Amino acid sequence: MIAELKKSTEQKMGRSLESLKNNLGKIRTGRAHTGMLDQVSVDYYGTQTPLSGVASITLLDARTIGVTPWEKKLIAAIEKAIRDSGLGLNPATMGETIRVPMPPLTEERRKELIKVVKSEGEDARVAIRNLRRDANNTLKEALKKKTITEDDERRTQEEVQKLTDRHIADVDKALQQKEVELMAV
Repeated sequence: MIAELKKSTEQKMGRSLESLKNNLGKIRTGRAHTGMLDQVSVDYYGTQTPLSGVASITLLDARTIGVTPWEKKLIAAIEKAIRDSGLGLNPATMGETIRVPMPPLTEERRKELIKVVKSEGEDARVAIRNLRRDANNTLKEALKKKTITEDDERRTQEEVQKLTDRHIADVDKALQQKEVELMAV
């Protein structure tokens, strides 16, 4: 039971770290990548649909994303969705393709993005700490039911704390790397 609890907690903490890395990957540093538009959803006949569900998204060059809607009627809706997404992007239509150029990052925008990065990091830390709390609560329940000894509970809590510390250090390292990336001109 204890080994299973530790393994499960470690896997969940690992998923929290992966989720953070995915979210950090979407924060742009001046280079275009199609993952930036993953969170954009378009009003498709009254239903909010992910952009990738109504158009093909490609890289036209290092600083420009191309969005080609599958239906011509959606061009205006897609442009509006990208503009309103809060990503600071200004799409322009050229024929049937919507070009989304990446504006150069200003010092002010870099600082805003660092705040976003820190917020993402704090969310990941909270998720990891919640997993630690859940594991410790499970151990306390097992101790009440007398399925484990007090020594096992204490030892396992220490091991879970070490897991937590290691994953939070990984979060801090990922945040530091992203901040350096954002501040590089």
